[in-house]
Amino acid sequence: MSARNRELANLLAVGILTGLGFASVYIARSAEVSSESLSYAAFFFALYLAAHVVARLTVPFADPYLLPMAALLTAIGLTEIYRIDPEDAFRQGRWVAIGTAFFAATLFVLRRDYRRLERYKYLFGLGALILLALPALPGIGTTVNGARLWVRIGSFQFQPGEVAKLMLIVFLAGYLRDKREVLARGRLKDFGPLLIIWGGAMAVLLQTNDLGSGLLLFGIFLGMLYVATARASFAAAGVVLFAGGAAAVYQLVPRVRLRVSSWLDPWQDADGGGYQIIQSTYSIASGGFGGTGLGRGTFTTTGGTELIPYLKTDFIYSALAQELGLVGISALLLVYMLFVVRGFRTALLASDGFSKLLAAGLTFGFALQTFIIIGGILRLIPLTGITLPFVSYGGSSVLANFVLLAGLMLVSNRANATTRAA
Repeated sequence: MSARNRELANLLAVGILTGLGFASVYIARSAEVSSESLSYAAFFFALYLAAHVVARLTVPFADPYLLPMAALLTAIGLTEIYRIDPEDAFRQGRWVAIGTAFFAATLFVLRRDYRRLERYKYLFGLGALILLALPALPGIGTTVNGARLWVRIGSFQFQPGEVAKLMLIVFLAGYLRDKREVLARGRLKDFGPLLIIWGGAMAVLLQTNDLGSGLLLFGIFLGMLYVATARASFAAAGVVLFAGGAAAVYQLVPRVRLRVSSWLDPWQDADGGGYQIIQSTYSIASGGFGGTGLGRGTFTTTGGTELIPYLKTDFIYSALAQELGLVGISALLLVYMLFVVRGFRTALLASDGFSKLLAAGLTFGFALQTFIIIGGILRLIPLTGITLPFVSYGGSSVLANFVLLAGLMLVSNRANATTRAA
């Protein structure tokens, strides 16, 4: 069976699972299966069938498992969001459709040679800084849950940091490919442009109080620097710098002190800073081994008040853990792990430095973002307000993840085509 046919077969399986998931939610709600559940599944399958056709035309040798795994994660998220709020599920479905269009457009535009992006690496770096600075501007910047990371123009609202993350990865891939040999020598002057771009990005993130994205971007920077130079000392120095910076930020920013204290002992402020994490822990624990079943979790009081604030965004993992149980949520984590494995496999197969660094950066960013949000919910690290890729509610995150997926498939297609030709 060819790679694209395997992809189609896997997408068909995802479509069936999506139909079963929506049917389970409908049964839990009204004890009957509505035709609407089948229409959701049909729409979802048609959407990804269109994405598959585009992939077949533009990247015929790409990894056949990346798109189905992204589809499965999106289906799980959409089903759970529908279970929480059907109107939000409709809006999320619309963003998934737009994200699929972005995915197709990225493949069509860059299908001949995505490596031409390297020529504009400094423009990508500057563009990332501008996007990161937008939420700090008066009039358009909006503060949500203590962080000023949203931009609102009229009725349109988006999170520019999601796009900035991808642009920084392109910049780092291009710059590190050019300078990897001189950077390995450790001369300070060769780190100048990198430190200027990165220092500006971190300063903007501190100003907007979006420390979750700051941690994500700093981690991507260290990971890509290590891949480019193979110098563990650089990564160790970065960790030391981050620890010092984190200690300073802890003293300067009250919100960070609150997050750290809630991480160490949420019960000291059970009705305030620790409320979310306590309720989240109860939700995960109540799922047990097998879960309550889709649509049967308890997320509101008898009066209709949400037990966990920001459930469909920051804490959707807690909702899924309750309804899917330990077995189901472990399977979800395995899907994330397999996606990361396929992404790093793509980086290993790539034949040129820019492609290797681009695939490694996109994959590491995806993996680190997943760890940061799940680690915060499970109290492995302090909680930060970023989204769970492909699953959490939010248009900006969905669009960025679809472009990330397209980037990995472009690199994979070129790598596999080169291997076949050899």
